[in-house]
Amino acid sequence: MFVKEVDVKNQVGLHARPATFFIQKANEYKSSIWVEKEERRVNAKSLLGILSLGIVRGSSIRVIADGADEQLAVEGLIKLVESGFVEN
Repeated sequence: MFVKEVDVKNQVGLHARPATFFIQKANEYKSSIWVEKEERRVNAKSLLGILSLGIVRGSSIRVIADGADEQLAVEGLIKLVESGFVEN
């Protein structure tokens, strides 16, 4: 299991379009991936799960992965959050 924390800094947080980018990125990995905010943990590959966390600008989240590519998954998702969800 690999875990890393990140602060969400983009204007709208993790809603609609940024959440979609996040889920698409999460689906590139084989590992099971979760996002945790405070005491709630959801599947990072679930749009409803991500949206249900109500992640806004300034929120601190943890990205957790377990599997063959867990470190790559967490680092890739953290990089996406830190970029402000800029399309590459």
